[in-house]
Amino acid sequence: MRGGWWRSVVEKIQVWVSDVVLLQPDRDVLRKIKPMFSDSEAEARITDSRRRSDTPPDGAPSGPLASKWTRHKDTSKLISPANRRKYTIIVVGSGLAGASAAATLSEQGYNVKCFCYQDSPRRAHSIAAQGGINAAKNYHNDGDSVHRLFYETIKGGDFRAREANVHRLAEVSASIIDQCVAQGVPFAREYGGLLANRSFGGTQVSRTFYAAGQTGQQLLLGAYQALSKEISSGGVKMYARTEMLDLVTVDGHAKGVVVRDMVTGKISSHAGDAVLLCTGGYGNVFYLSTNAKGCNVTATWRAHKRGAYFANPCYTQIHPTCIPVSGAYQSKLTLMSESLRNDGRCWVPKRKEDCGKPPASIAEEDRDYYLERKYPSFGNLAPRDIASRAAKEQCDDGRGVGPGGLGVYLDFADSIKRLGRKAIEERYGNLFQMYEQITGENAYEQPMRIFPAVHYTMGGLWVDYNLMSNIPGLHVLGEANFSDHGANRLGASALMQGLADGYFVIPATLPNYLATQKPGAVSERDADFKRVEAEVNERTSKLLSINGKRSADSFHRELGLLIWDKCGMARTKEGLTEALRKIPALREEFWSNLRVPGSGDQFNPQLELAGRVADFLEFGELLCNDALQREESCGGHFRSEYQDEGEARRDDDQFSYVAAWEYTGDLSRPKLHKEWLEYQEVHFSTRSYR
Repeated sequence: MRGGWWRSVVEKIQVWVSDVVLLQPDRDVLRKIKPMFSDSEAEARITDSRRRSDTPPDGAPSGPLASKWTRHKDTSKLISPANRRKYTIIVVGSGLAGASAAATLSEQGYNVKCFCYQDSPRRAHSIAAQGGINAAKNYHNDGDSVHRLFYETIKGGDFRAREANVHRLAEVSASIIDQCVAQGVPFAREYGGLLANRSFGGTQVSRTFYAAGQTGQQLLLGAYQALSKEISSGGVKMYARTEMLDLVTVDGHAKGVVVRDMVTGKISSHAGDAVLLCTGGYGNVFYLSTNAKGCNVTATWRAHKRGAYFANPCYTQIHPTCIPVSGAYQSKLTLMSESLRNDGRCWVPKRKEDCGKPPASIAEEDRDYYLERKYPSFGNLAPRDIASRAAKEQCDDGRGVGPGGLGVYLDFADSIKRLGRKAIEERYGNLFQMYEQITGENAYEQPMRIFPAVHYTMGGLWVDYNLMSNIPGLHVLGEANFSDHGANRLGASALMQGLADGYFVIPATLPNYLATQKPGAVSERDADFKRVEAEVNERTSKLLSINGKRSADSFHRELGLLIWDKCGMARTKEGLTEALRKIPALREEFWSNLRVPGSGDQFNPQLELAGRVADFLEFGELLCNDALQREESCGGHFRSEYQDEGEARRDDDQFSYVAAWEYTGDLSRPKLHKEWLEYQEVHFSTRSYR
């Protein structure tokens, strides 16, 4: 009795002391107030007081991690089939996430409006994905499992991803393959007819399903045929060649979009009961990237300026296997699939004087297979961020190959000798053909030359477990959100996330919001729609009226090269500070010296580009601000001041949070919100692939 009474008193005192610490987190406070705490306990309580998240709750259920998703589905709200047809869902984007979401929601009975700026959903950038899609099916019986895929994704993201979302992604992965096979996606198969697998970076199992070097194209065609069926049945109304230019909120809820018909120039509004953004990433802020030229940040940035938090914008992925820049005339770069590193070996000459020699003339003992040397456990399949920095390291050391010394070799000679040329052709034939068309070099006879380039963005709009942003009704899917990859995405996981979000997650979670809303409560005639539409018209007129001397593309190139130089593969406080000084000046010149030919009431690609570049000029400042405040190195965010012999050095005590930025009206003063990451199944540890 006496012991229990004393413990009760102690617990009450501890709660009181914790509250005091929250008000004054001084390291001596606990010792002054209550000497019963040890130094470690005092430190822990101070740390806890500083780790209070000020983002909305993530919405994940409590309890064991492995059962969270099942429990969440079991307890989520439902919309009856008879009532679903009363709701209208707006889907912006028709790539893997958008097409799968639009098709699935329509199949469930909702009315769907789907928008894309391409002339067909089939031209979404998802089509460019080459190497494969991950799934924890363990077909090779090599030890794979849902838990292993989950853990390797968390580790690959350098322990900067939300645990519950990643585990759900791993759980759903196997169902994606079943869905796509049922659609007729022609995955590669082994001789006996079973689905084939190969390995990707950051793993030691074979879990990647693929369709030669065009997996994204085949998966998109599967989603597109599902979408086409719903368009034909009337469940989906498709708006091609239509670009979203702003988000409409009514009483704080996302209820519609303002769009521009890219053929006629007409600006109009569309109302709905919820808005789904499936618009991809912002890699083109760097100008040169592997993204299609049309990829942009406009939809997510416009949502951000309407109140949506933008999370972790500094987490950008540099892909190690891209065709090197060949000249200043280039406007984009070309990806060479990570799958090539299954059979290709990365090397550079050991001696600088050998860099100009033909690769065949360099003896084996004079070659440095640097990934195999530095990371023997994973070798050439080290994760993308690590492999990219390793390639840059060789080039910075003066041992790069090709024009300007900005390249390393990817050599298939050993694999061709071991397996035969025919086997390599079957696996990568279209990639070798594409490489030869671009470079004029035959990669069967001499090594490919590759160099890192911007490829993917892990940052995006903040979302909760339901994929809803902090703006009620605004849901964000695929690469447009931040939730699954942390500071670095493992290869073959982008397609997995896009289809998981569209086919399986949003159909189960969207009713949690819709059930709280009266269907059809708003219309395009409402004042909020008219106001936003007028603002879009005003912004468009302003772009056309500047009548300066520089093209939008020239501003885009200057911005991109600046951000690549100061906020690319390696970042420093000095470089980021310089970028933050130059970007506002460049933006000011843009709004005084831009020239957009033509008018707004016609097909005008230059006007489209100008609007996108205007948003990049604003977003670029947030990107650099985020990189500057994160004084650590993790994944694709590498601050040169924070490293141990070239390896990223995290600071889990200070920076193990999601940085969710709020627009304040002043681009130079965004407000930082923090969602501290809490792990129950994994533990923070040094990320090692040696």
